[in-house]
Amino acid sequence: MDILFPVLLVAGIGLIAGLILAVASIIMAVPKDETAEAILEVLPGANCGACGFSGCSGYAQALAKGEAKPGLCSPGGQECAAQVAAILGTEAGEVERKAAVVACTGSLDVTHEKMVYDGIASCAAAAMVAGGPADCRFGCIGLGDCAAACPYGAIKVCNGLASIDTSRCKACGMCVAACPRHLIQLHPAKKQAKVLCSNCDKGAATMKACSMGCIGCMKCVKNCEVGAIKVENFHATVDPEKCIGCGKCAEVCPRHVIQMLDI
Repeated sequence: MDILFPVLLVAGIGLIAGLILAVASIIMAVPKDETAEAILEVLPGANCGACGFSGCSGYAQALAKGEAKPGLCSPGGQECAAQVAAILGTEAGEVERKAAVVACTGSLDVTHEKMVYDGIASCAAAAMVAGGPADCRFGCIGLGDCAAACPYGAIKVCNGLASIDTSRCKACGMCVAACPRHLIQLHPAKKQAKVLCSNCDKGAATMKACSMGCIGCMKCVKNCEVGAIKVENFHATVDPEKCIGCGKCAEVCPRHVIQMLDI
């Protein structure tokens, strides 16, 4: 009896506690939104935030409540938008395909190093050490933070420069957030000009740091017939919405830093 009574007492307490928890779970249960659950099943599950919400669950909840439209999920694309629209009984609309582009051509062949970095293999860490190992304080560090962040294996680092396979890119934006230099941008899928440089130093300083850097010479601006290019802080940029892909800016660029992309 000395052993049996404590055992029964503990078992009884456990049984009562279990009953209390079971009743509480029923009373306090949060009702599930079946529509949101169904939408969540067709979303890709990347949780990248490209839709503007906290993740796939947040986007599904917003869709179910009518607070968002189908077609905001870049990784899911048109197929996902059609499935979501079918669940909601609405039109899917057109999903604009985009892809990420690295605004730098500063491989080890055209840039100069000011020091040898021997630390954590991370662009974010290297950028904190005297602004990075290269003379160009705007260029790609090349340690692969973007490649590590890409869930689709669309990025690789070769010769100190990150490059993106646009055919595999889903425009989730994970690489955009991972790059400490903010070199990666999302662009609409079309033929367009892109200044593959982010250097904002004066021309002389840029030429010392990289043999392909933009020097802000304005030739591209003068030859663009649609006003898609502007130069600010000694650096040219192309508005992808205005660019018609004629290629005249690339033809006149003396540094060959403007390239025609066909995403």
